[in-house]
Amino acid sequence: MKQGESLTRSAFLLAFDLRKDRLTQRGELGYLLRAAALAELLLAGNLADESGKARALTAPAAEPGSLPALVWEQIAGSPPRSWRRWVQKDHGKAVGVVRDELAAARLISVERRRILLFRVERITPRKAYLSRRLAERVGAAVRGGRPVGRLDDDVRVLAALAAAARLSTVVASRRETHLRRDRIQQLSAPVEPIATALRKSVEAARSASSAG
Repeated sequence: MKQGESLTRSAFLLAFDLRKDRLTQRGELGYLLRAAALAELLLAGNLADESGKARALTAPAAEPGSLPALVWEQIAGSPPRSWRRWVQKDHGKAVGVVRDELAAARLISVERRRILLFRVERITPRKAYLSRRLAERVGAAVRGGRPVGRLDDDVRVLAALAAAARLSTVVASRRETHLRRDRIQQLSAPVEPIATALRKSVEAARSASSAG
C-alpha cells in the first residue's frame, strides 16, 4: 500500500478472493468498510473515543463524498454514539460508495446484467496483484514474524480489522483467530474500540443469519 492510501479502498481490495474470482463475505463487507473509515478518522485525529463512543473533532481532509467524509459528517451531526452504531449504520450503502471510487480509479470493473427479475452485479479487480499483495502482507502481519511495532500503520490496522471481521482472505477460520488472539490484540491496540465493534457486528450478523 502506498503511504496515505485510503484504508477503505484497501479493505475492499483485500476482500477479493482471487481463487474464487469474487468478493468474499459480501453481506458483511460494509461493516469492514465502515470500520476502516472510522479507523482512518480516529488515527488522523478527526474522531476521539469518549467512554466507548465516537465524538467528532476536526473535519477530515478526505475527498468530499468519500466514505470517511460521509461517516464523519454523520458523526458530527449526531450526539456521541457507540462505535458499533457507526460500524453498522448504512453498511450496505458503504459497499456502493467504495465500489464507485475504485471503479472511477479504474482499479475494478463493474458489470451489471439482469437475469429474469434479478439484477446481477459482477465486480472484478483490474489489477489482481494489488489484492494478492495486500493479502500476503496483511496475512503475514496476523501470523507474526515482524514485531508489531515495526509494521506499517496501514498494514497493522488492516490486519486488526480483517481479523475482527474474520475475513477469509486473511484468516482461515475462527480457530486461527483464537490461536492468534494475543497477536491480534497487539495489532488492534490503536483502534481497539473499532475492532471490538466490528467483531461484535459480524458475530451478530452471522448469528442472525444462522437463526434465520
